[in-house]
Amino acid sequence: MSTAPPALLAGLIDDAAVFPPGKAPLDIAVARHRGHRTAAYAGLVGPLLVPASGVEALVAEARGGSDDSGEPLRVALIARPGVDPSVVVAAVKRLADVDEATAVGAELGWFPGWRDVPVGQLPLTLEVPRGKDRDRALEDIRAGTDEAGHVVQAKFRTGATPSWQWPDEGELAAFIHDCARLGVPFKLTGGLHHAVRAEHHGEPQHGLLNVLLAVRSASNDGALPAVEALLAHRDSRMLVDTVCDLDETDAARLRSFFTAYGCCEVTDPIGELDDLGILDLDRRPTEETPS
Repeated sequence: MSTAPPALLAGLIDDAAVFPPGKAPLDIAVARHRGHRTAAYAGLVGPLLVPASGVEALVAEARGGSDDSGEPLRVALIARPGVDPSVVVAAVKRLADVDEATAVGAELGWFPGWRDVPVGQLPLTLEVPRGKDRDRALEDIRAGTDEAGHVVQAKFRTGATPSWQWPDEGELAAFIHDCARLGVPFKLTGGLHHAVRAEHHGEPQHGLLNVLLAVRSASNDGALPAVEALLAHRDSRMLVDTVCDLDETDAARLRSFFTAYGCCEVTDPIGELDDLGILDLDRRPTEETPS
């Protein structure tokens, strides 16, 4: 059986081990991440996501050891919507003086003044709100992608939290469709632990394969109902066969929009993809898509 093109999954899964629901202690998360970086599936794993407010603890852990490569720990600094952007700025400045860890991105909630956040050339990911400000945020991010000096993308939460109701297929499809229509790259976060759309532990969860094919449809000018239908599909064999039929051009175009997603246990989706026969870990990708 054929496998998915390597570029489709390269650097796709950011390591969000310290965030809910996993909530791993930082020392354990760092140790596990170093293990991921030397595993057969290393090419699928992006940076470690860490709270910007915990930068000092991160520095201590980074200086406490290293992986076999001797490379600095690659991290993205995260601040949830509503957190003062100065927390991110301070964390970026702190890591600039640390050899053992390097910031490869920063994430915060979208707000109209994001262009004035002084993080230099560091790529920014802006989590978009729901409601009346969603369209405004996406249009603003789109404008930012055209401006010199800004590397910026949108972020949308696909999993439920106590303050964020699970977005159904219609809402997620609309976000994906609008990003493709506007030419806005994006990442997702929360809930994408499984390969196929289903209920897990009594809760609805979107499937990673569904999302990949939905993005492909939207990026090829697919109609919104078609994008929504792909998110709702539950036939794993159809999803696997369609993903494995993608070529490198399909993969590159799809990933130019869907750059990454955060998962608190990266081996969950990787294990399911391997069980479905999608991965060829002896032919794994070696380069990561920027987060």
